Amino acid sequence: MSAREWIGKDFYRELGVSSDATADEIKKAYRKLAKENHPDANAGNAQAEQKFKAVSEAYGVLSDAAKRKEYDEARRLFGGGAGGFNFPGGGGTGSFDVGDIFGQAGAGQQGGFGGLGDILGGIFGRGRASAGATANRPQRGADVETDVRIDFTEAVKGATLPLRLSSPATCATCSGNGARPGTSPRTCPTCSGSGLVSRSQGAFAFSEPCRDCRGRGTIIDDPCPECGGEGISTRTRTLTVRIPPGVDDDQRIRLAGQGEPGRGGAQAGDLYVRVHVAPHALFGRKGLDLTITVPVDFTELTLGTTITVPTLEGKVSLKVPPGTASGRVLRVRGKGIAKRDGSQGDLLVTLQAAIPAKLDDKAREALQAYAEAMAGHDPRPEITELLQGR
Repeated sequence: MSAREWIGKDFYRELGVSSDATADEIKKAYRKLAKENHPDANAGNAQAEQKFKAVSEAYGVLSDAAKRKEYDEARRLFGGGAGGFNFPGGGGTGSFDVGDIFGQAGAGQQGGFGGLGDILGGIFGRGRASAGATANRPQRGADVETDVRIDFTEAVKGATLPLRLSSPATCATCSGNGARPGTSPRTCPTCSGSGLVSRSQGAFAFSEPCRDCRGRGTIIDDPCPECGGEGISTRTRTLTVRIPPGVDDDQRIRLAGQGEPGRGGAQAGDLYVRVHVAPHALFGRKGLDLTITVPVDFTELTLGTTITVPTLEGKVSLKVPPGTASGRVLRVRGKGIAKRDGSQGDLLVTLQAAIPAKLDDKAREALQAYAEAMAGHDPRPEITELLQGR
């Protein structure tokens, strides 16, 4: 879509956000509306499908910082296509063609509007001579984002998942030209294919998008029955997504060229797959290291022992030295997350003393005997010394 076509559309209203909305607010609004109006959830509902296309188009512009800047510039300058381009102090006689500003003013003037063509060139092209080329120039397709949910083990080891998408794509019936098969779009007679028309208002004349062809330069007399002349239709497709080993929760994976199709032969946008990882019942993660907390008995910590610890692939035996403190972390090399670049994490085992909630008589007697035997041992000498000094 060219910048000229943006003028007549209010993308902020389509998404229900203000013009100063943040990128996160725009994304949140798009996700909500796309989910509500998704074709999979509204089978046969043409109104919902049209709304889905509209919010996708709006998000494609507003989610791209460069496109949003151009769109905001166009809205500020031309008032949403209402023709509100005014100049203060417009004295003198004769007409003044605003179209000349875009490429001609800078060639023969040292001041005034001399630099305005450079400012607006990125939005509307340079000069009326190139207006048609600008109106119909290729436009890269918008990027698309979707979500997948995987379990903890798949995130650690990697996975290959089928991804079913319903998204805008080049219409297969008309190959993207918008006309019914066997027919072709014709050059707009109003603008002669430029996509622009000149309109006078008092002493001024200015160019605006042609209303008959909506700035496209062509008219479709017999629209494609599938896409309604848009050249793009909603299509359900299945892709294979390879989740790399060690992917993080909320990480995005880019699939180049799998987004919305481009216009005028331009390249398609990209598809970003946001990964959500379900937590594991036992294991946690710190970077490439896996973590696990293992309860151990007081006597095991005191006397030392060998315990068996689970890993994602099996189990390992781990020696606990005598006199090990509760909370100590033991490292098992090479049992963490392995990435394709050869980096390898470890398994971090935190030993945690398990305190029984109840004791039978035999255990209580044994524990009391132990306490009597350790009567001369102070487990907190630093604190005792501090208290004695007060």
